[in-house]
Amino acid sequence: MCGIVGYIGQKQATPFLIEGLTKLEYRGYDSAGIAVYDGENIRVEKSVGRLSALTDKIAQDEPKGSLGIGHTRWATHGRPSDLNAHPHSDCTGDFVVVHNGIIENYLPLKEELIANGHIFHSETDTEVVAHLLESLYDGDFEAAVRAVLSKVEGSYSLVFMSKKHPDMLICAKRENPLVVGLGDKENFIASDIPAIIGRTRRTYILGDGEIAIVRADGVTITNKKGEPIAKKVFTVNWNAEAAEKGGYEHFMLKEIHEQPKAVKDTMRERIKKDGSEIQLNELNWNTKFLSSFNKIYIVACGTAYHAGLVGKFYIEKLSRMLVEVDVASEFRYRNPIVDKNTLVIVVSQSGETSDTLAALKESKRLGAKTLALTNVVGSSIAREADYVLYTWAGPEIAVASTKAYTTQLILFFMLALYMAEIKNTLQPSRIKELITLLKRIPAQISETLTDVEPIKTFAKRYGFNEDVFYIGRSLDYDVALEGSLKLKEVSYIHAEAYSAGELKHGTLALIVEGVPVIALATQKSVYEKTLSNIKEVKARDAVVIGIAAEGDEELSKYVDHVMYVPETDELLIPLLTVVPLQLLAYYAAITRGCDVDKPRNLAKSVTVE
Repeated sequence: MCGIVGYIGQKQATPFLIEGLTKLEYRGYDSAGIAVYDGENIRVEKSVGRLSALTDKIAQDEPKGSLGIGHTRWATHGRPSDLNAHPHSDCTGDFVVVHNGIIENYLPLKEELIANGHIFHSETDTEVVAHLLESLYDGDFEAAVRAVLSKVEGSYSLVFMSKKHPDMLICAKRENPLVVGLGDKENFIASDIPAIIGRTRRTYILGDGEIAIVRADGVTITNKKGEPIAKKVFTVNWNAEAAEKGGYEHFMLKEIHEQPKAVKDTMRERIKKDGSEIQLNELNWNTKFLSSFNKIYIVACGTAYHAGLVGKFYIEKLSRMLVEVDVASEFRYRNPIVDKNTLVIVVSQSGETSDTLAALKESKRLGAKTLALTNVVGSSIAREADYVLYTWAGPEIAVASTKAYTTQLILFFMLALYMAEIKNTLQPSRIKELITLLKRIPAQISETLTDVEPIKTFAKRYGFNEDVFYIGRSLDYDVALEGSLKLKEVSYIHAEAYSAGELKHGTLALIVEGVPVIALATQKSVYEKTLSNIKEVKARDAVVIGIAAEGDEELSKYVDHVMYVPETDELLIPLLTVVPLQLLAYYAAITRGCDVDKPRNLAKSVTVE
């Protein structure tokens, strides 16, 4: 996820570009840059770090001109650096582009362009687009852009600028947002409405496959063939703060709804096109490498730790390797049994979690191989680890983690399948079946998000209870732990998760009349036993809200309410059951009047011990 802006008109472009990027910095903050046509050449200025580093750099000499584009980056290809920052240029400097998304086939395109004499300066996939445009240009800017789009694969929002055509900007999108703002003898481009809401409320919201030719005196929308498209003007009626959140009341809710795309992006490029196997090119492991380990540790904190519990289940179940999960803050203080025959997997959304980083360094000191699962390219944990798998969730602004968790589960599942392929512990037919179901998960998460009214009702009815309990068995218990953490984090309700099979060993004493119990019952292998545990809490007059897969007609006989999620394999259903738990926590916090995005006493990244 990155932020894009563009300006064409009669005023100076730089002030708007900086203003727009400031509004979009929540979309990415590892580097920023602008490109402005000064009447003769395109001047490109960019800097690693926050946007303030760029504004400081140009403070005494702002680029002058009324045509420009800008970008604030969340790295996916190439570490954060000045060279990898956008905008990117071709060999001549005649063409400049900014990009949000992933060009899946950038490597073969890059190899072909290098063979034809093009010189690259960055590690990014985006620079390919600038050189490709140069190679395809024959005097017709629009035709060249359409030719570029016909060759690139993946997701993108792209803005193209050329000093040969200073009367226009061209932009296009596929799967990533892009908005054109309509002004008076000036027009604006942005990846999100917050960037332009201070200048205009009249917009075109581009659809997939649409191309906009933006001039100061008008905008033309076409398809890839160049055929005009009649587009309705969308008038924004949100205030600026709401616009920054995409119209959602809070970042947490926005990020919950971003999960289908985050999951899809994290899977992208990692599944063979015929769906037969997982391809983790970042690892390039083999049988000899995996056979050298007699143990795997997963080390993390908080939500990432809960993802690690699910990851343990996946790896043990699918690849038959021994896994232990440990809390990072305890790991290095108990003299862990770690050596050269140990693989240590550390998980951190930010890549800066102090305890997790310390555990990583200790593991390396003891001779272990290390793998990082993180969301931030170039973070400390990513730099320290021997191997890195990135979640492509984009920035998470809300303190309570949601899309980071689901993308971590996706990575763990793909990693477990990848290891199973190498070790030959699963039949190819079973691998293909699981991959087919995995590819459906983004759509199924979207389906889960379509009807939240029952969840709102439950939150209003039970949101003022001071105690809530979660129960489940097998993977349902791991998800219950995350659900209870979310409720505690944002609503301040005392919430605890228990393994349902352990109720009789003491915790059943806490169940009293009227106390809400969230019961997850999706694991077919222990379904009957879970029903027995639900009957135990109902016998103590608890109010039970069950979570089940669609088609389960049995659970409703034993609970007060049921929330259904789409049916899938029991291995993958945690990706769906966590969504109503996230929403329940969110709406309970709203019911109680809590500050959802900034819960008391908590910070987004814990960078001190």
